[in-house]
Amino acid sequence: MLYYFRRYPLSLVIMAVIFYLSFFTPPKSNLEEIPNIDKLVHVCMYGGLCSILWFEYLRTHRMINWSHILWGGILAPIAMSGCIELMQTYLTTNRSGDWLYFLANSTGVLLAVVFGYYVIRPFLWRKF
Repeated sequence: MLYYFRRYPLSLVIMAVIFYLSFFTPPKSNLEEIPNIDKLVHVCMYGGLCSILWFEYLRTHRMINWSHILWGGILAPIAMSGCIELMQTYLTTNRSGDWLYFLANSTGVLLAVVFGYYVIRPFLWRKF
């Protein structure tokens, strides 16, 4: 477990922030008037998380182990997203789960895979 804290500290912090943001009651704002802004926020949250996962993985690995990427960088964040949506539905009174949020989260993860492979990987491997 200490291995993950050393290799992926920022990713773990972002996961904790996502968990917190998923269960607190957000304040009202004028941004709610913009259609689907909440879905865009979800795409950015999970895209950001997975981009950081790619960065932290690639800065310490010279070759990509696609099994690790598949399980830790794609399926785990998508599963986390699904679990959060289910917990919001069944364990809270102030939040509700929604499959469109799950779809937005999964879209963010998949966009981060493309960004990680085609932008972060060449940048880090060229630099180091």
